[in-house]
Amino acid sequence: MIKQQLFDRKHLIENAKKVKEWDVIVIGGGSTGLGIALDSVTRGYRTLLLEQLDYAKGTSSRSTKLVHGGVRYLAQANFSLVTEALKERGLLEQNAPHLVKNQTFLIPNYTWWEGPYYTLGLKAYDFLAGKLSLGASKHLNKSETIRKLKTIKRDKLRGSVSYQDGQFDDSRLAVNIAQTAIEKGGSLLNYFKVKNLTKDTDNKVSGVLAIDQETKEEHLFKGKAVINATGVFADDILQMDEPGSKNIIQPSQGVHLVFDKEFLPGEDALMIPKTDDGRVLFAVPWHDKVIVGTTDEMVDSHTTEPNASEKEVEFILETFNRFIEKKATRADVKSIYAGLRPLAAPEDDGGKTKEISRGHKIFVSDTGLVSITGGKWTTYRKMAEDTLDKVIALNKLPKKECVTERLSIHGAMETEERGNHLYVYGTDQVHLKTLIIEDPSLEEKIHPDLEFQNVEVLWAARHEMARTVEDVLARRVRVLFLDAKRSIEMAPKVAEILAKELNKDKQWISNQVEDYTQLAKGYLM
Repeated sequence: MIKQQLFDRKHLIENAKKVKEWDVIVIGGGSTGLGIALDSVTRGYRTLLLEQLDYAKGTSSRSTKLVHGGVRYLAQANFSLVTEALKERGLLEQNAPHLVKNQTFLIPNYTWWEGPYYTLGLKAYDFLAGKLSLGASKHLNKSETIRKLKTIKRDKLRGSVSYQDGQFDDSRLAVNIAQTAIEKGGSLLNYFKVKNLTKDTDNKVSGVLAIDQETKEEHLFKGKAVINATGVFADDILQMDEPGSKNIIQPSQGVHLVFDKEFLPGEDALMIPKTDDGRVLFAVPWHDKVIVGTTDEMVDSHTTEPNASEKEVEFILETFNRFIEKKATRADVKSIYAGLRPLAAPEDDGGKTKEISRGHKIFVSDTGLVSITGGKWTTYRKMAEDTLDKVIALNKLPKKECVTERLSIHGAMETEERGNHLYVYGTDQVHLKTLIIEDPSLEEKIHPDLEFQNVEVLWAARHEMARTVEDVLARRVRVLFLDAKRSIEMAPKVAEILAKELNKDKQWISNQVEDYTQLAKGYLM
């Protein structure tokens, strides 16, 4: 059994307080920050990560659930970005095979030229993947396409082009990366908000002042290098560093609608290659549902809980319905979620979001604060490597080589059979089963209509650093993103199990259920 103490909050805080000076302090616990923390600690640096809320609370839990090279970047002739992403896709499948799998995508063809055109483009995609290819693309005739995509619009359908890409569970991977970093000796704390940066006599950043969101206790941490990896909140940290500094982030909103599998039965995903605004739309099977998205709209502000606009919802419904026989309506939406991409702001003020670079950029302030922005989940590991290399180049740390290319993530195991939803726990499955043997009530379902069990709530609190009902239902068992209405019905049970494990009272339970219900209503149509 995994040592409970390893992930115990009090234990983690006490250990963090003992360190006089950190080599690296990372602000932000999304994919980028977690990747940096893991890279840093495995190079042998004393590493602290602080996240103001929960791991992957923001953008990193709201993706299209794809580990991909970026097919649409081929059309933009951005071969270097595609090549890098395809390599990282292959590495991620090797390092976290319990959460990343090979997914077949079909691009339907309704004109004579689409078949050869997309086949040619995807052969280039296959070629760029090299030895880490997930399988060759191929052309399918009309009957093969209908067999795989039973609900596809048949009028004028000529066939499809199939290709392989990756799919994953984003926030579960985030939690597993956090666990790996802690197991390697890092100190990672969620619900720790950086209140201010500290400076030395030369006006160089020398650490952070952080507040424990649960106890309201303040902590001063000194660090040789402080890295701002806060995604769409990066500018807030930069303002903390140098008030009045220029914004480096241009947030872009992406919205997804979630439906029952009946709208796209089978295991294959649908890729709509060109929407009315020149982008692509995916319909992807995920945890026995179908996720349809995404949009790409510039927004002026950032928040932890962005809301979908009417325009975005209509766009997804209208585009999706154009390609399927069974029409989806608002009433069919099980959950709706929005995320904000932390795109690097363009040098000028013009340009559409699709023209803004999807690559990552690293900025160094005059004070020595290192900030990273842009990028995507697929390339999180490479982004981390580049960030640490930059910190070394600034002479903040002694040179040590990156070792994450072949580093297994917590829970890693080959998983062919995904019929049982517990596969996402990888090697931890055996520990969950042990807990059930010790207490059979833990095998009970949290909700009669869903497969999730009481043991998962206990495990989330004991070994996955979950602190709230939202942490469990949104980012550990993912029900908020699969069926928001049922997740509200599960909240009281989850709160009771958490309260017992975390030693909380009845008032806490009541507050948690109320807070979660309000939040989850934002995921309903």
